[in-house]
Amino acid sequence: QVQLVESGGGSVETGGSLTLTCAASGFRYNSVALGWFRQAPGKKREAVAVVYTGTRDTYYSDSVKGRFTISRDNTKNTLLLQMNDLKPGDTAVYYCAMDPLYPADWYSANEYRYWGQGTQVTVSS
Repeated sequence: QVQLVESGGGSVETGGSLTLTCAASGFRYNSVALGWFRQAPGKKREAVAVVYTGTRDTYYSDSVKGRFTISRDNTKNTLLLQMNDLKPGDTAVYYCAMDPLYPADWYSANEYRYWGQGTQVTVSS
C-alpha cells in the first residue's frame, strides 16, 4: 500500500527557510515520478518541483526556481523540499505526490495517482 506522509511545515517570516519531508513507502522508489505540489486557498493545486527518479530529471515551477531544491534520501525513502527565501506567495498546503509512470506533463496534478495528506506552510510579511 502506497503511503506518502509529509512533515516539516510551519510558519516563517519572509526570507526564511523550511525543509519539507515526504516519507514514502509501499512502492519501488527507483523509477517513479515523485514531487511536490501546493494549493493556496481559493486556488488550483499547482506543481512546485518534481523528480523522475529513474532518469533523475528534475523540474521546477518558474515561481520557485532558484529558491527551492528537491532532493531524495534513498537510504530513508524520503523526498525533501528545501525552501529558501520564502515569500508570502508561497503560503499554501504542500502535498507530496507520486505516480508510477512518468507523466506526459510533469506539472499536471491530474497525472499523479497517489497523494499525501499535506502540510501547511505560512509565510508572513
